[in-house]
Amino acid sequence: MIDSNNYSKSGYISAIVGSLIEIKGLENHVRLYDLVKISTYEILGQVIQIHSDHIIVQCYENTVKVKLNEEVIGLHEPLSMELAPGLISHVFDGIQRPLEKMFETNDTGSLERGIRFPPLSRTKKWHYIPMRNINEEISGGDIIGIVQETQFLEHKIMVPPYFSGKLSFISSEGDYTILDEIYRLKINGEEKSFSMLQKWPITVNRPYSKKEDPTEPLITGMRVTDLLFPIAKGGTIAIPGGFGTGKTVIQQSLAKWCDADIIVFVGCGEPGNEIANILKQFSELKDSKTGRPLLEHIILIVNTSNMPVSAREASLFSGVTIAEYYRDMGYNVVVLADSTSRWAESLREISGLLEEMPAEEGYPAYLPSKLSSFYERAGVVKTFGTDHQGNERIGSLTIVGTISPPAGDFSEPVTATTKRLVQVFWALDPKLAYLKHYPAINWMNSYSNYPSYIANWWYERDVEWPEIDIEWMECRKQVNEILSKEQDLKYIIQLIGERNLPENQQLIIFIAKLIKNGFLIQSAFDDIDNFTDTKKLLGLIKLILLIYNEGNNLIDQGILIEDLLDSDLLNEILRIRNTVKNDDFHQIENLKDKLVRKLRILSI
Repeated sequence: MIDSNNYSKSGYISAIVGSLIEIKGLENHVRLYDLVKISTYEILGQVIQIHSDHIIVQCYENTVKVKLNEEVIGLHEPLSMELAPGLISHVFDGIQRPLEKMFETNDTGSLERGIRFPPLSRTKKWHYIPMRNINEEISGGDIIGIVQETQFLEHKIMVPPYFSGKLSFISSEGDYTILDEIYRLKINGEEKSFSMLQKWPITVNRPYSKKEDPTEPLITGMRVTDLLFPIAKGGTIAIPGGFGTGKTVIQQSLAKWCDADIIVFVGCGEPGNEIANILKQFSELKDSKTGRPLLEHIILIVNTSNMPVSAREASLFSGVTIAEYYRDMGYNVVVLADSTSRWAESLREISGLLEEMPAEEGYPAYLPSKLSSFYERAGVVKTFGTDHQGNERIGSLTIVGTISPPAGDFSEPVTATTKRLVQVFWALDPKLAYLKHYPAINWMNSYSNYPSYIANWWYERDVEWPEIDIEWMECRKQVNEILSKEQDLKYIIQLIGERNLPENQQLIIFIAKLIKNGFLIQSAFDDIDNFTDTKKLLGLIKLILLIYNEGNNLIDQGILIEDLLDSDLLNEILRIRNTVKNDDFHQIENLKDKLVRKLRILSI
């Protein structure tokens, strides 16, 4: 919420080009990225260029009927997010206007210009529990108290960064609004009052004490990613794919099942019906870990395709700023950005209005730096400050960006640039989608740079079977080798046919089919198959690799591949994914024992 007492100098509009306006009279009184307001329609804008005799402002709402010479007021502050209890389960637009509140006061169901509501309620009271004592030395990031924001999430009230002093006053336990005074610090002999509410500019990274190497995977429940292309908590990932390849379902599956404490879903220019469908699903679904509505750990920042492009451009950084705030509390946060292609289109449109020299395909030359300034905010960090017991906090921020390349062309600028910035790349394949193979992640074009960082985590959770003594890292290596060999053999099969291949190569083709149909394919809409935990994942892939390894030994002994195939047993393995629940692991062990007995009989 902008404080009208900060208004001072004003200027006037000298030119209008779409959502960009030229203003004279403020060039000596504003800074880059400061907000301004057109008085007549209460339209907010952001300063993006400052010249000697005028400034250029991008408006966050349309400029229809705005006239030359209308008054513009400088607000002397950048676009900032309000950070306090009340963010969870709410829906905001790119400049943090509360869309639910705006809808309630507008019968038309559309967004009118100039409607201004504070992002967070000024009247709702939160039960505050103090965690510090008077006369304690306090520094930025220290936890002063806690508020139970949802049934399972504690909102930690932190001292804003860069403030430190002696605690001269702290409120007792009770119910307070976010504007009520909670504590005071004595800084250089003067007392400064603080409430639960703090604001942070979206273009400035929130500070931290130290960045750590990622050591834990972000478990998604999708077998193909958790085994072959894992994400680490604090990592960066791009999911490019053309229309119909399943980007939206993957995003929603991540929001539903990944083991993050907070999800910040940013919809950049998505169709309104898709955003409405996402909101409906999130409000109806239950969190598998808590049994509570899924919406209780999700924050939505949405800019549908009919909203101004400037607000779309701001929405990514609005979302990541809120995510950093919860990261600083010591939580694992995931930002789901859907999609960065439409976000980049807003950059292209604004650049065109500014008549800048275009780079490839009309995108501005600074597209890489803009994208990198977004993805660089991911990471595992040791935060500023401690809790009341002096304990430090570790928080993580993972950024997942989907890309919609035109015609599925991965060489276009947004996809190519993002690929150089991220550590995980899930390439969605229209051919797999056409064959109804979902998730349609192409195992030949995708990659992850995190396996070596998280191998120890998987080693500690290994399923130990003496019959196949390999851990997670070796499992993924063998699967990758089998799929690669199968890809090479496809060309030979086209020439001579599969039946004419040597026995060991026929085994590779057979095991590859088993991996694809029994492991890689996964239904997001099946109550059992939609999420696979680590134990079931390891058990299932080890069953398949047990057939492969023992099959190779039997072929060396002269046993034909036809003798290895027991259709009933193989069908049981193929059905594990959608018939065996995660907590029924003993069924997989029973199947393993049956398979071992069968293989031993063959080897006699």
